[in-house]
Amino acid sequence: MMKLYGFGPSRWLRVLWAIGELGIDCELVPVKIPAGEHLAPEFLRLNPAHKVPVLVDGDQVITESAAIVLYLAEKYPAKGLLPSDLAQRAQVYRWIFFTMTELDQPLWRIARHSFLYPEDKRSPADIALAREDFADMARVLEKHMIGREFVVGNSITAADCVVAYTVDWAKEFNLLGSLPQLRAYLDRMYARPNAPRRFAAASAGIEAPA
Repeated sequence: MMKLYGFGPSRWLRVLWAIGELGIDCELVPVKIPAGEHLAPEFLRLNPAHKVPVLVDGDQVITESAAIVLYLAEKYPAKGLLPSDLAQRAQVYRWIFFTMTELDQPLWRIARHSFLYPEDKRSPADIALAREDFADMARVLEKHMIGREFVVGNSITAADCVVAYTVDWAKEFNLLGSLPQLRAYLDRMYARPNAPRRFAAASAGIEAPA
């Protein structure tokens, strides 16, 4: 059985979404990051970058949440998370890469300068710039979603697993106020029976460092 290593409100929620939509079995292995388990030698052998998620499928060890989602979509093609049509598949790739480069990165920058970095390394100016960067690119996605239920095509794809988590993360930073299409999209996605816990719910279960 495949194993997925992850932690609370992290990017493993993207993978959990894909697993739920695919209806597949996967052993979930929590990694207690506040306790430093991501720095343990046995975990570093899986991912020297000491980050989650990590998927182990036989001899395959795959890191990076978007890569894992795409791997699973390709492993189970009959489930339809990755369209068979090349043009549609290209659009899935397009929006996943757009999300990872243009939306995920400013959110990560906000998180680092808000609470992850030591206080002496945090920069309110960096937070302000990251919020501007996110808003600028989020408007591109907002316009794209007009008249659409899903990011690509007429059914859920791997792109939605990546995008919806990212939009929910942005919601936690109060960045969706002027983006009604993305707010509505998020509500539709989390109304799905296979949706994972929302970012806020996953965050509520974090244990303090020992």
